[in-house]
Amino acid sequence: MPHRLVTQEMIDTYQMDGVVLVKGLFADHVNELREGVAANMAAPGPYASENKKSGETGRFFDDYCNWSRIPQFRAVIETSPAAEVAADLMQSQSVQMFHDHVLVKDPGTSMATPWHQDGPYYFVEGQQTISFWSPLDPVSQATLRCVAGSHRWEKEVLPTRWVSEEGFFADEGQYIPVPDPDVEGMRIVEFEMEPGDAVAFNFRTLHGARGNQSDISRRAFSLRLVGDDARYVQRPGRTSPPFPGHDMVPGQRLREDWFPMLLQH
Repeated sequence: MPHRLVTQEMIDTYQMDGVVLVKGLFADHVNELREGVAANMAAPGPYASENKKSGETGRFFDDYCNWSRIPQFRAVIETSPAAEVAADLMQSQSVQMFHDHVLVKDPGTSMATPWHQDGPYYFVEGQQTISFWSPLDPVSQATLRCVAGSHRWEKEVLPTRWVSEEGFFADEGQYIPVPDPDVEGMRIVEFEMEPGDAVAFNFRTLHGARGNQSDISRRAFSLRLVGDDARYVQRPGRTSPPFPGHDMVPGQRLREDWFPMLLQH
């Protein structure tokens, strides 16, 4: 039986559209996550970025791979229903940690999160992948926006650097250019959300977010997990996150001492 937060309709939607809303996934952990975000911003990790772009106003902070040093993040990963819900939506017997990501847009931040797929930045491939994006403040205009069905596109979208907009890798024909879903009439799914709700989406689902023109902060916690078929893949350059010295080879499951198994049926 699926977890109480998950219906068969949600599973079907996730498989077909690559995105679904999970109401209240982290509802019991909002304050804990807010404390974790505050700790993260007070002591950023080595991958933190301020995303400063000429002509843009406000502050757009992001940082990832901090769960092992921020106890609030670790506690939420280990005690929330996220792994069980992930197993249901991915239709996977196992759920393995990949990484966490914090994204904060101060009030009046104009910079949009560019349209992108997460998968091409990562060194993991597979159909059974999931990201949970959870706001820690109410969101409407500054919510996550996902293109339904984009996880099933034949080619992936070229990963780019958010500020310079340069390609992350040299493109030798394996990627398509970043589309403009608003102009191209793609079906964009977005939700007004309360703190602790979560958008669940596949690593290959195209997504982005507007700037934050509201008068409150938009703090978001993301959790990236993988399932049974996820395997290490070699990319044509440095991945993001890079995980230097991982020593994995193509086709290998992610090493469990770095990427712990959260659930195994």
